[in-house]
Amino acid sequence: MGLIGTLIVGLIVGALARFIMPGEQKMGWILTILLGIGGSFIAGFVGQALGWYQAGQGAGWIASVVGALVLLFAVNKFRGGTPPAQ
Repeated sequence: MGLIGTLIVGLIVGALARFIMPGEQKMGWILTILLGIGGSFIAGFVGQALGWYQAGQGAGWIASVVGALVLLFAVNKFRGGTPPAQ
């Protein structure tokens, strides 16, 4: 896919995860891209461990967004972010 494609997919996946996660996430474009790429790696790793994906096969869009949500949740807990208003 190439570097440009990876960055674009990372941006889309990271932006979707930030949109879905309640509360405010203070991060710029670069961290959003890294969030999306990291979510894709997490989804691919877990999918391979569970037998959903073969070695070298990339994760799907939904799995990548779920992986990014997990990563965003972990980052918010690590930073000590405020919980969403109830």
